[in-house]
Amino acid sequence: MVASADVTSSAHRLVLWDIDQTLIDLRGAGRGWYRQVLEEVTGVSMTAMPDFFGRTERAITAEVLTLHGIEPTEELIQRMWAALTAVSELALPELAKRGLALPGAATALAGVAAAGGAVQSLVTGNLREIAWHKLSAFGLHTHLDFEIGGYGNLSAHRPDLVAYAVDRAHATLGRPFEPASVIVVGDTPHDIDAAREHGAIAVGVATGRFDAAALREAGAQVVLRDLSDTKLVLAAVFGEG
Repeated sequence: MVASADVTSSAHRLVLWDIDQTLIDLRGAGRGWYRQVLEEVTGVSMTAMPDFFGRTERAITAEVLTLHGIEPTEELIQRMWAALTAVSELALPELAKRGLALPGAATALAGVAAAGGAVQSLVTGNLREIAWHKLSAFGLHTHLDFEIGGYGNLSAHRPDLVAYAVDRAHATLGRPFEPASVIVVGDTPHDIDAAREHGAIAVGVATGRFDAAALREAGAQVVLRDLSDTKLVLAAVFGEG
């Protein structure tokens, strides 16, 4: 069951978090899931793997199928997603043993919530159900509103996910969020590009494949080594310091 955190219409910041390599590290679990699901759904063994970093599930699934000579019809993509969701749910009891919450992730989410004035959700390449499985495994779901997130089923173009999340927040909370009040937090240039395309504040976290220099070059206004310094996280979110 995918639930929502309590939010209020008084929020003046919308914080949109990436998941993988920003909040958690599952050490390649997603690749294993795709390997299993491709064979289950199509009967084809995986021989090639696309780049996952910063991309959406729609883009990844279509490329996995194409790389194996299979037409990525919508019907087949939906079957792949149903199987991926089932596999991630079965893996849920073991996720916390396999991976880890990245330094400061829990305190960053709690700190932003405690500060008030912000609603937190997600812009992630994951499907919504898989996002819930991954974050709830580490107790990181509490302060996030899953209803207004932008998820990887929506588009192969990551900036579309930011636009969707902002529109959903407006509709749900009954007030618009101007671009300068939207903060996108992620670990890849794709996250930064998605924020910049909408005039949002791009906060890079150098906990994944890309170092601080690469995130700055992509256009991040703020780059954090990780999320362990809650004061720096709050300053990035609320524009202080």
